[in-house]
Formats: sequence, structure tokens, C-alpha cells
Amino acid sequence: MKIRTFLTGLFLIFTVEAAVLLIFAAQDTEEVQDAVAVNEVIHSVQADWDAMETHCNRTSLDYVVLDSDGRAVFKTRSGLSESVNAAIIHRDTILDVPTDRAAGKIIIYNDSPRILGTKKQNAVIVLLTALFLQFGLCISLLLYWNHAVIKPFHRLKGFAERIACGNLDIPLEMDRQNLFGAFTESFDIMRSELKKARMAEAKANADKKELVAKLSHDIKTPAASIKAASELGIALADDGRIKDNYLQIIRKADQINTLITNLFTASMEELDQLPVTPQETESSILYTLLENSDYLHLSEIPVVPHCILYMDTLRLQQVFDNLFANSYKYADTKIDVSISKNSGSLAVSIEDYGGGVSREELPLLKEKFKRGTHVKHVEGAGLGLFISDYFMSRMGGSLLIENGRHGLKATVVISFAS
Repeated sequence: MKIRTFLTGLFLIFTVEAAVLLIFAAQDTEEVQDAVAVNEVIHSVQADWDAMETHCNRTSLDYVVLDSDGRAVFKTRSGLSESVNAAIIHRDTILDVPTDRAAGKIIIYNDSPRILGTKKQNAVIVLLTALFLQFGLCISLLLYWNHAVIKPFHRLKGFAERIACGNLDIPLEMDRQNLFGAFTESFDIMRSELKKARMAEAKANADKKELVAKLSHDIKTPAASIKAASELGIALADDGRIKDNYLQIIRKADQINTLITNLFTASMEELDQLPVTPQETESSILYTLLENSDYLHLSEIPVVPHCILYMDTLRLQQVFDNLFANSYKYADTKIDVSISKNSGSLAVSIEDYGGGVSREELPLLKEKFKRGTHVKHVEGAGLGLFISDYFMSRMGGSLLIENGRHGLKATVVISFAS
């Protein structure tokens, strides 16, 4: 409403200015002499010619009376033309005085320049007044915009910065009568909803951590029992093969215990904070890690070249466990394992005979919650390769997934210790 009033006022002032200029431009700069007044001057001068010292002006015109010798015998005021040449220059009206004797002349003063000057002065006063009014309205409009638009946007900027920093407790001050009142109110509604969502998220995370802590405790108890029973089985068994099986169970129970501890830690931290501590390790440990992962004995583990590797044994065991578990779950075929020593690294390739996946899906397998479309009927979360790739990158190595000759091929590249 205020904006409309300001604009209306400016338009009216502009109209007045334009009208004054048009009127001034349309007027004739030459004023036409009043014929009646001129005749009155002529008759009065003619009647008083013999006694011009007693002559008086009975009109509004200014004039000078010259005798036959060109001398001024009467003038209405000083500053008027007193010769024919001066009158011609000034564009005054020159008339003869008809008498019985020698004729004189009447010079009627041309008042057009003075009238025009007065009109100019009046027009300038009107235009200056209109300009000052326009200037005042523009200043008022700027002040209004500063109050109604610029300041609210600055408040919105500070509000957005507080939101970005996570401060959701301070509401946004707003004026409902303001031009952006409803707009700023929407921002404050957003703040309230974000705060509710943040509180709900915090509660959900707390509940999740509590659940993981309880599950960790519940899982550790049977794992410890399995380990204890296996240790007793080793002590009582006479057959070497049975003792090896019990030893394998004990190793897996220890691994489960470690993973459950990490799971509890991961519930308190994000995945990228899960500890990976690589160190210099002899490559001979790889044979044991691969043997532990292939508990169904579907592969023949080759000889491991001797070298010093930079790796985290626990995390690398998880990587191999994930790769063999995927082959068991999705292919259920024999598994080819090959180990090659390259420049700066040792590559362990694990390939099944399941036919692989499509080219389009291959780059997506290492992403979180991604799996091939051909295994939708098989239960799985799609996290194994994602976690394995993360572990290898933290150890300075890499995980390569590709289609081999017979099926899906995963290559674990382990860096040499420097």
C-alpha cells in the first residue's frame, strides 16, 4: 500500500512538471500590444501636445513622446528608449502623432522580454519545487525499502548462517505487517521443523546405539561359550583333523568377538572413523588369512611370495571374509585364487564361476547398499564390498572388481612396506 502511494505521488509530480513545460513551450514569446490602450495613448498625447508638461498616462503602457526634433518631451518612467534607433533595437512600437503642426513620435515600450522573464521565473520555481518534492519522495522510498526489504534480508542472512552452524534455538524476528512478513515466517517454520527433525534424529541415533550395545553384549556371551567349548574339544580330541576343526572354530570365535567390539565402536562413530591401523607384516600371514576365510575349502590357496606388506591383519581378514562369503552366497561354485607380485604391491585375485554381472552394474558394486540385479532373491545388505574398499583405501591399497573369464573377479592390491 505504501509503495503504491509513493509511486502515485511521483507520477502526479511528474505530470505537473510535464504540464508546466508544455504550457511554457506552447506560449508565444511575443506579446501583442493592447490596441485600445495604444489608441488611448495616441489620443491623449494628441490632445495634450501643446502642454505636454501637464500630460499624464491613463493606460498601463510605458511610452516616451518625442517632439519633431527627436527630444523626449514626456516619458512614463526612466530606462525607456529615447531615440528611434534605440527603439528599433529594442523592438518597441513607434507611432506618429498626428497634429496640425510638426508631428512628433510616440515610442511604446516593448514589455515582452520582462513578461517572458517573469514566466520563466515562475516556471523555474514550479519545476524546482516539484524536483524537491520528487527528491523527498525518493529519499522516503529509499528509507522505506531499507526498512522493509534490505534489513529483513540481512536478518535472513544472519538467520541462515545460524542455521548452517546448527543453532536452531533462536527464532527469526519478524514483522507481520512487513512486505516480507509471510516470507520470513516460512523461514522460521523451516527452523522449527529442522529442530524437530534434528531432535528425532538424535533420539533415533541414541536408540540405535543402545540397541547395538545390547546386541553386542548378547552376542559376545554365546561367542565366549563357543570358544570355551572348542577349547575343551581340543583338549579331549585324539584325531588331528578334529583338533584342526576345533582350532578353526576358536579362531572364528575370536574374530567374532573382535568384530562385535568394532561394531559397538562404530555405533558411536561414523564409518570413516572406524580404526584401521596398518603396519609392516610378513606376507606369509596371507596364507592363514585366506585359509580362514575359505572355511568351505572351495579353493586351492597358492604359495605366497615372500615380501613385507603394509596392512592391518584384522581388516584384511574382514576383506577376504567378505569376498569369499559373496562367492559362497551368490555363485556357490569353486573359487580360483591367484597371487602375483607386482611393482610396489602384491595382488590377490579371487574369482568364482558364477558368470559375473553386467557391465552397467559393475562400477556400482562398491557403492553402499548396491547389489547386482541377478541376486535380488538372495538376502544381503550390499555393504561388504563397500566396507572392503574402504578398508583397502585406508591401508594404502585398493580393491578392483571386474568380470573374469568365468565369473566375478575381485583383486585385493596390498602395498609393500616402504
